[in-house]
Amino acid sequence: MSDTTERNRYGRLCAEIYDLDKPVGSLFDGPYYQGRLKGLDGPVLEAACGSGRLTIPLLEAGVAMEGFDRSAEMLAICATNAAARGLDLRLVQAGFDDFDMGRAYAAIIVPASSFILIDDFEAGVAALARFRDHLAPGGQLLLDIPPMSFFEAEGRPRSWRAENGDLLTHESQIAVSDPIAQRRVNRDRYERWRDGRLVEAEIEFFAYRVWGVKELEMALASVGFGEVEVCGNYRTGRPPKTGDGILNFSARRA
Repeated sequence: MSDTTERNRYGRLCAEIYDLDKPVGSLFDGPYYQGRLKGLDGPVLEAACGSGRLTIPLLEAGVAMEGFDRSAEMLAICATNAAARGLDLRLVQAGFDDFDMGRAYAAIIVPASSFILIDDFEAGVAALARFRDHLAPGGQLLLDIPPMSFFEAEGRPRSWRAENGDLLTHESQIAVSDPIAQRRVNRDRYERWRDGRLVEAEIEFFAYRVWGVKELEMALASVGFGEVEVCGNYRTGRPPKTGDGILNFSARRA
C-alpha cells in the first residue's frame, strides 16, 4: 500500500454492507444520545453520519438533525432511508478536514468511533477546532472513541444476504501497524456472490488512529473546549474502566 492509496472511502459495496449490518436504529447508543440531546435549543450536527443509522432515529425523536459525510455512496443510502420515512434531512458531502455547514449548532455528535478515522494527530486536533468553530457559545460536543485495546483487535470474516438474494461477504486484514503513531491500516475486501459466482469485488483501506483518554482531554482543552467529561459504555456519570468497549466524551465550547 502506497502513501497515495485512497483510505476510508466507503464505496458502493462497502456502503451497502454497512447499511445491512447497521440498519437505522441499530446499536446501543440511541437512548444515550437521545438523553444527552433532549431539550436542546438549536440544531444538531452528526459528523460522518453515514447511512443515517443514528441521525434518522434522532430526527424521528424530534432532534433537529443535519449531517455530513465524505462518502457519496453512504449519503445516497442515508437520503433514501430518510425519504422512506418521510423525513426532510439536510446532508452535505464533506470530510472532517473541510466541512463548512454555514451555521452554528447547539451540539455536534461523532458517534460509533468515527473520530478515529482521522489517522493523524495534527489532523485530529484540527478537526476538534473545526467542531468548536461550528458550535454556538456553550454548545456541546459528544464524541466516542474505542479503548486502546482496539489497536490490536482482529476482525473475522462475515456475510450477509441482500434483499435480492445476493450473498455479500467481508474480510479484513491488518496491513500496517504502527504502535508509536497509535495508527493502523486495514485492508478490507468486499464481495458480492450470485448463484455461486463472484460478480463484484471491492478493496478498501481503512486507516485508524487510537487516542488515550488524557491525550484527548488535553487536545480538547487546547482548542477551546471546557467541562470535559468521560464516561464508559454510554453510562453518563460513570468513569470509564478496564473492559469498557467504548469511551464517551462530552465537552462544551468555552
